[in-house]
Order: sequence, then structure tokens, then C-alpha cells
Amino acid sequence: MTAPVSPPAPRTYNGLNWEGLKTLYLKEVRRFWKVGAQTVFAPVVTTLLYMMVFVVAVQGARQPIPGVDFAVFVGPGLIMMAILNNAFANASSSLIQAKIMGTATDFLTPPLSPLELLLGFGLGAATRGLLVGLATAICVWPFSRFGIEHLWAVVYFSLIASLLLGLMGVLAGVWSEKFDHLAVVQNFVVMPMTFLSGTFYAVDALPEPFATISHYNPFFYLIDGFRYGFIGQAEGVLAIGVISSFVLTVIAGWAAYEVFRRGWRLKS
Repeated sequence: MTAPVSPPAPRTYNGLNWEGLKTLYLKEVRRFWKVGAQTVFAPVVTTLLYMMVFVVAVQGARQPIPGVDFAVFVGPGLIMMAILNNAFANASSSLIQAKIMGTATDFLTPPLSPLELLLGFGLGAATRGLLVGLATAICVWPFSRFGIEHLWAVVYFSLIASLLLGLMGVLAGVWSEKFDHLAVVQNFVVMPMTFLSGTFYAVDALPEPFATISHYNPFFYLIDGFRYGFIGQAEGVLAIGVISSFVLTVIAGWAAYEVFRRGWRLKS
């Protein structure tokens, strides 16, 4: 008499499931790299058009920061804008597509913990943001000719911005039930906060109360801190930018972790 066959026990992991995390991360990277002309090179072309239009439009106008040419001022802002928009777009589009096409089980069924899902989608989005930012910097530099004054600020703010917007993209993608919902977040939250954060102008030159209001925009501190790394001058308080961006990233990470842990709008 043969012994009854028992179902295999669930696989256990000591710490992170590194193989599963690597697989999810590579899936996210390969997903946007397959259409690199659309996800990487198209944003670079758009940024170059912004650069050309704004530099030509304000040619001969007063410098936004004394001693800093407008092209040098706006170059880092455009790079950061590309990082923000593309990090958000990667995670949000990935999750909304998975929900609509019914392929969310591809990452919910494998033995991946909420933390591993968070890291996979967040790091994948950050990779796209940083890659687009690097490509944008290479293409913008011949027109801007900016240097690097503080490397730590360039590295910190590019990393924290890409991760923060990647996590925001995770939250937006999970919350959205169709592409129209995602477009609302992109067009009425992310894009206005990006354009009204001092990308193309010095916020201190705005009349009150708009100058004060701009200092409550978290994107302002990301762009201002990133630009500080290149020109060595900041409009806001640099410490506020460092601390607030870190705190917001932790909050967004915790919120995304809870979303994956509960399976909100993913398992229902």
C-alpha cells in the first residue's frame, strides 16, 4: 500500500527572496526597454524642445539667479523634470496595465512578500527615471554647459526623486481602475507640481502669495536641491529639501507596502 501523497510545503526564505526580487525588477526594466524609443528617447526629444523654446524665448532677459545664465539654470531643472515624470509613469503604467489585462496574478501568485513587490516596482521605476535623466543630461549639456559643484546633491536628489515618484506611481497605479483615472493624477497632480516648482523660473521672483506657496511644493525642493548640485546656489533651505524628501519617500514607501500587504484593488 502506497503512502498518501502530500502537497508540497510552501517554500520558505531566510530574509528576502532575492531571486524573485531580481526577476520582478528585470521584468520592469525590460518592459520599458523593449519600447525604448517611446520610453527613453522620446522624453529626451521633448526636453530638448523645451530647452530650445525657453532659451530662445528669454534670450537677453534678466537672469533668474544673478551670475547664472538662463540655459545653465534651466538645464538641471529639465533633467529633474524628466526623472520625475518617467519614474512616475513606469510604475503607474505597469500596474494599471496588469490590472486591466488581468495579469496581476503574475506577480501576486509567486512567493513575493509585500516588501519585495515594493522594491521590485519601486526600483524598476527609479531605474527608468535615472536612465532618462542621464540621457537627457547628455543631450542637454551641449546647450547648457553646466558643471558640477556638489556631486552629493546631484546623486542624492536624483536617487530620492526617482524613488519617491516611483512609489507615487505605485500608489496611483493601484488606485486607478482605468487609464482615465491615471490620467487625472498625471495631468492634475504630477504635471502641475512639476511645472510650478521652479523648473523654468526662480520662485522667489513670483509675487506673493505665490512665492510662499511654491515653497510648500515638495517638487520645488527636489529641483532646487538638484540644481544646487550643478550651480552651487539654492533658492530654498537645502536642509529642508533633504529632510522633507526623505520623509516623503518613507511615507510613500509605507503606504505602498500597506497596499501590497492588504491587496487593495489588486486581489478584488
